[in-house]
Amino acid sequence: MLRHSDQTTGGILQEMDPSPSSSLQFGSCSRCSKAVVGGGTACRAMGQLFHDACFTCSVCSKKLSGNPFYTVSGQIYCEEDFMFSGVHPCVEVCNSCGYLVTDLVLQARGKSYHPSCFCCVVCRQNLEGQSFAVDSDCRIYCVSDYHRVQAPRCAACRKPILPTEGSTESIRVASFNKNYHVECYSGEVNLT
Repeated sequence: MLRHSDQTTGGILQEMDPSPSSSLQFGSCSRCSKAVVGGGTACRAMGQLFHDACFTCSVCSKKLSGNPFYTVSGQIYCEEDFMFSGVHPCVEVCNSCGYLVTDLVLQARGKSYHPSCFCCVVCRQNLEGQSFAVDSDCRIYCVSDYHRVQAPRCAACRKPILPTEGSTESIRVASFNKNYHVECYSGEVNLT
């Protein structure tokens, strides 16, 4: 079970009575099982009582009293270790740069990206919220660069067959595994 405090633990934890009486026992620490006595030395989190020194991250032992924390399968984690030690249940890795995505995740074609990494491989234009195209190697292009780079070449004039101005689709003639501009295709077939 995953549990997260949306506030620092100060919003969840309760400070013990800071009165100078050290003989007052509040209960037993959930981590070390020793008596919790005296004020200001303990905290309550997840319905359990802890000495401040015992309420620590399971990975780095950082004291968590007053800080954000996460629990997974009964283990307590500081925010850094939860995000970067592999216990985070849904780590998103940017398909472009390979780094963890810890803030906003952009999803495209089943892959995750930092919004700033979702760019055309040719012109580096950011494509967040824009039309884009993907080649057979899953590289992302703005539509104009995709047509320019990936467009078939005319067998007659050797120029790329591109969409007409204002269109996103190109028109071509395909004959005997060759592509032609409509205006370049003569209709003659040379079988030699």
